[in-house]
Amino acid sequence: MVRVKACGVVPNLHNVVAHYPKWFPFVPLPKLPAIYGLDAAGVVEKVGSLVHGIKPGDRVYVNPGLSCGSCPACRRRDNTNCPAYTFQGYFGFGPGSQQIYEDYPYGGFSEFMTAPAANLVKLPDSISFEHGARFGYIGTTYAGLRKAGLEASQTLIIDGATGTLGLGGTLCALAMGARTIFATGRNKELLAQLKDLDPARIHPIVLGERSVRDVVMEATEGYGVDVVLQALGPGAPVSNVLDSFSALRRGGKAVSVGGVSDPIPLEPFPLMCQQKSFIGSLWFTPAEGENMAAMADSGALDLSVFEHEVFPLEKINEALDAVNHRHGGFTNVVINPSQV
Repeated sequence: MVRVKACGVVPNLHNVVAHYPKWFPFVPLPKLPAIYGLDAAGVVEKVGSLVHGIKPGDRVYVNPGLSCGSCPACRRRDNTNCPAYTFQGYFGFGPGSQQIYEDYPYGGFSEFMTAPAANLVKLPDSISFEHGARFGYIGTTYAGLRKAGLEASQTLIIDGATGTLGLGGTLCALAMGARTIFATGRNKELLAQLKDLDPARIHPIVLGERSVRDVVMEATEGYGVDVVLQALGPGAPVSNVLDSFSALRRGGKAVSVGGVSDPIPLEPFPLMCQQKSFIGSLWFTPAEGENMAAMADSGALDLSVFEHEVFPLEKINEALDAVNHRHGGFTNVVINPSQV
């Protein structure tokens, strides 16, 4: 049992509820009444008799990705591919999700929540609970970059780089040693602020002014980038996705962690000839969460860029409204159930 000290307010929560099932036909929501809250961090209050290695007083992030534990995917420890994979306090991915909601009914918008010991990521003292409440979005992009095989000295495009996911991807790519990051977005002010994080490695591209492919090919002498991290939201045009995909080098990998909702027309023959890949990446494992905590503790992953806006639990509606007026991905809207 974890005493919640901070829970991130997911920018996409309004879209999921308001547009379900049009935009999200594959994500069963919990039966109401339900307690939402995806990204929670806090202090372990109590542990069960079979829990070892986690003790009361430990500072933790609760990875909300839950699985059934008994299907073939779970038995081979590939939990994120469980047919009943479910985000505690958010939504699920199969008919078995409702049972998981009932087993773990408390999301992060509550004073206490229960979670399996295996889902807890220990947080060093150097990581605040507010920063821990941002781990979900950072971890999503970190896992995506790992699936793409991003290595130090490689180049990549981050589409939607100024958003909540995109900023997390930029921070992770910097921490992983990317040589050049082509960061796309529409807000010039936010792109300039993003570039200031590392002016030598971050190269902003304003969407709509020039083709992303043209800019990238000029900068790479026609070679292209090694990786595309696709972090655009549901309303983004498919043309932006295809533009960046065409800037991939031969053998490059594009990873989708965003929510572009319209079908993406990809021709299989060019994919085969150029050996490009388009990969979906959903979430991250607790082990990857531990990696992120270690990178942040060492200073490689810079969490100081976030501007926290903290609300008490009784002002949850004000917090949801604040998400719609945030300063791009730099704003971190958080619920603190202990705050009055």
